[in-house]
Parts: sequence; C-alpha cells; structure tokens
Amino acid sequence: MRSLLDIRIGTLTGGSPTTAETIRSLLPHGFESFQITFWQTLGDTDLARLAGEVRQTLDGSGAVISSLGVFGNPLENEEKDKLTLHAWEQAIDHAKDFGCDIVAGFAGRVRGKPLPESIPRYREVFGRLADRAAAKGVRLAFENCSMGGDWRSGDWNIAHGPDSWQLMFDALPAKHLGLCWEPCHQWVRLCDPFPQLDDWHQRIFCLHGKDASVDKARIARYGIGASQAWAWHRTPGFGDSDWTAIISRLRMHGFTGSIDIEGWHDPVYREELEITGQVHALHHLQRCRGGTRQV
Repeated sequence: MRSLLDIRIGTLTGGSPTTAETIRSLLPHGFESFQITFWQTLGDTDLARLAGEVRQTLDGSGAVISSLGVFGNPLENEEKDKLTLHAWEQAIDHAKDFGCDIVAGFAGRVRGKPLPESIPRYREVFGRLADRAAAKGVRLAFENCSMGGDWRSGDWNIAHGPDSWQLMFDALPAKHLGLCWEPCHQWVRLCDPFPQLDDWHQRIFCLHGKDASVDKARIARYGIGASQAWAWHRTPGFGDSDWTAIISRLRMHGFTGSIDIEGWHDPVYREELEITGQVHALHHLQRCRGGTRQV
C-alpha cells in the first residue's frame, strides 16, 4: 500500500559529536528525514555513540535518518584521502545503527587525469567497499556533483552524469551501487535532468533537494565562459525545477526514499535567512509531493 511518506522530505545536517543537538533543534520545523554528512573525515565523531544519541533524539518524532554521507576523495593517497576512505568504511559498518541502509558521497577521482583513467582505481576501491556494504545490507549512492571538474580533469568526483555513470556501473554492475541524485548539478551544466529520471531511475537511491536558476538571457549575451555569472545553486522553491513533475516521475518509477534539502548554497536565502529558506523548501516540496503532513 502506498503512503505519503514513501517519499520523505528532510534536510542535510553536518556530522559531528553535536549532531543530535542540531537535529533536536530542527525537528520542530517538521523535517521528516535527515542525511548526516561528513566532509572528508569523521573528525572526533564516534559513530556508535552518535547513533545512540540520534536514535534517542528521534524517538517518537516519526522522523528518520535517511542516510550517512561522506564527501571527499577516497581514490587518492594523501592523508585526508585515506581518512575519507576510512570514513566510508566506518559509515558502512554503522549505517544500520542509525536505522538507515544508504551511505552516500563522492566517488572520488584520480586528480588531474581524464575521467576514464580513474575507473581502474574506482573499481579497486569501490569493489572492496561494495563487498563490505553487501555484507552489511547497505547501498552506496554517488552524488552527481562535478566539484568543478569535467571529463578532462578534476579533483573530487567522477560521478558527474550519464556518460560517467555508464563507465562506473559497467565497471561495477552490483545493484546496490547507485546515485544520490539532484537536478541542480544537471541544470548548471545545461543538461535536462528529466531524461535521467527515466533512464537511471533504478540507480537513484536518494535525492538531495537542491535546485538551480539559469539565466538564459545572460548566456545569450555573454556566453558561458565570460566574466558574468549565469547559473546559481538554489534552495528548492526558488529555482527552475518543477518539483511536482520530478516527484511524480519518481513515483511513476516506484521510487521510495528521501529528498533531503541541501542548504547553505542559495545566494539569497543564506546566513540569517538560511533556516527561513530551508523551511520554505520543506513546505514547497511537501506540497509538490502532494501533502504537507508533519511527522
């Protein structure tokens, strides 16, 4: 039986020893899920302890932890990269402690090389991580953020779009490897995100709720390589995406999971207006989903 909460609307929260306190402060706004994210390393966070604190915080709220996120480059060999790989391992081992079965993040990249040259290293590293995840009943989801890279070169992530996804899933076809997808990173590359929902829906495990605004008139006047900015990351409800159509397409393909708002990027709703923007995005996405039920 289908449920309104087959698709939850939540938000990202940074991973740290104080994450449970942050979640407690956000719950009254009505967020239905949380992705706990770590930048490169776990830092001082004890995941087992944090999981217990988070479970206690969420008890009775109806909200859930949708996934854990590790965002760094696990394919390279500098000290931070090794810590990123260790964070992936630890997140896989502890995901079920948080009540979730997804670990998301960047796929990494061999720095400064054309994208296909990263595939052997990707196969080596994520082959091991995929085996580890399978043993734990965990799925791995790659965010589609270029982090300023392209096909020719980059520093962080190979999981940009359909051509790189094809290489990745041909190299490692395991069904528990997929995507943490969002339309923003497609719009800012002038790519229509909707065909991806049809072509790659079986690989979409979770979504980041982030949008974009593209100024086509400015592109026509100045081009995409000039001094004038022509695209901005936006909080949902302020950008170009038709989220009703996105969520409808997801439902048509049988998606169940979370859309977690990725804030802290909007050029207008930021700083003192950050939570204002995120709460607007929460209510906007709930309406687009077809219901504003608070958990």
